[in-house]
Amino acid sequence: MQAIRSILVVVDAKLSDGLALKRAQLIANVTKSHLHLLACSKEPQDSFLAGLSAGLAADGFSVSAQTAWHKSEHETIIMAQQAEGCGLVVKQHLPDNPLKKALLTPEDWKLLRHCPAPVLMVKTEAPWTGGKILAAVDVGNSDSEHKTMHASLVKHAVDIAGLAQGQVHVFTAYPAPMLSAADPTFQLQETIEARYRDACKGFMQEHQLNEGQLHLAEGPADALIPKIAHDLGASVTVMGTVARSGIAGALIGNTAEVVLDALETDILVLKPEDVMEHLETLLAGNS
Repeated sequence: MQAIRSILVVVDAKLSDGLALKRAQLIANVTKSHLHLLACSKEPQDSFLAGLSAGLAADGFSVSAQTAWHKSEHETIIMAQQAEGCGLVVKQHLPDNPLKKALLTPEDWKLLRHCPAPVLMVKTEAPWTGGKILAAVDVGNSDSEHKTMHASLVKHAVDIAGLAQGQVHVFTAYPAPMLSAADPTFQLQETIEARYRDACKGFMQEHQLNEGQLHLAEGPADALIPKIAHDLGASVTVMGTVARSGIAGALIGNTAEVVLDALETDILVLKPEDVMEHLETLLAGNS
């Protein structure tokens, strides 16, 4: 996160609390990043953006702003992110109507799926300072793709903890026993847990974590991540996805989407470098 030089902040005159901008300012204060404000609107937002820009400039921030609209909100955000070369997108997330979500894919889900840059979804005004930063990983998968993603998740969690004087915690879920599993290890609860605990020991050593920072539980990740985040009182949850070979659309796994409304924390969603490069190639071909 320290390497980010420009942050795209999605701003909305209808959201008086300006949570996304507050979080972006916190990050920019430490990283000295440029702030690019984007109002997704078909109507001019000149006075609104001018007021925000003037206030930020007076506080010493490097800032630019634009109003834009291209087909949909997520496409507008991604086009601006690509045009400005922003290394992070910060946006406030509002819970979707359950009926609407059942019929239509929410715009924030589409943004998480298709944006080549990391996306920080801001959900709360609770301060990050002194808080707990939770990284959700899957230590049971030790292939190179997952290991690279795990390292990125922990690194970003450490970066956030550094800028907020917080503490990093890591969570991993393991599956319930399956009598039909081909691998006998996954047929008994004791052997599954033992396998994951062994993997956790190596993971802690690799990332210099102590036992109090790593949490392990049985069950589906999408149900357990919000619970552990709540129990810890976490400020931010860092999640990611690993690309599969032969992907056509480089779609994000649905865990981040499913927990987006359930989590009580801000959420940073990352993708591996190869997925981001693939998305950028697709976007370049469609421009």
